Amino acid sequence: MSKKQKVKAASGKVIMTEEDIARALKRIAHQIVEANKGVENVVLVGIVARGVPLAKRLSTIIKGIEGTELPIGALDVSFYRDDLNKKGKYITIRRSEIPFPIADKIVVFVDDVIYAGRTACAALDGLKDYGRPAKVQIAALVDRGHREMPIKADFVGREIPTDKDQNVQVELVEIDGVDRVVLK
Repeated sequence: MSKKQKVKAASGKVIMTEEDIARALKRIAHQIVEANKGVENVVLVGIVARGVPLAKRLSTIIKGIEGTELPIGALDVSFYRDDLNKKGKYITIRRSEIPFPIADKIVVFVDDVIYAGRTACAALDGLKDYGRPAKVQIAALVDRGHREMPIKADFVGREIPTDKDQNVQVELVEIDGVDRVVLK
């Protein structure tokens, strides 16, 4: 990690480096392939915003394993959240784009952090607008526990026990200019 990265992370503790993230994504990719006995009917849907670049990375890794490039979609769950009124008057709405049919497919939701499970529930609600998949799985780079909803990630890069007042911030080079996970 460069001095610049260390300085920028001064407000928190770096708990996953670029190398840790790369290893975790390779592990998740292998687990997706193994759990589904290949990737014939698998599609990836990244939760906007950081789930999308993670889904793209997983697709690249899986292509290296299986020789097949998986379709990648993006889902903004903002309007599907049950805590929308708590998010404040102004929310950022981003574009959802799932440019392929999901009927009878295995949809793997990809997100950076799974915490209470509310985003995953919102994603399930949002997916209904696109069709009825054969199966839905969840992949998360970080699982920090503290579920409020009956949701469990199928594929996890790293479990990081946290206190409820702590924050796990995933920073990705595609959005933030650096790959790391910081505990604040």
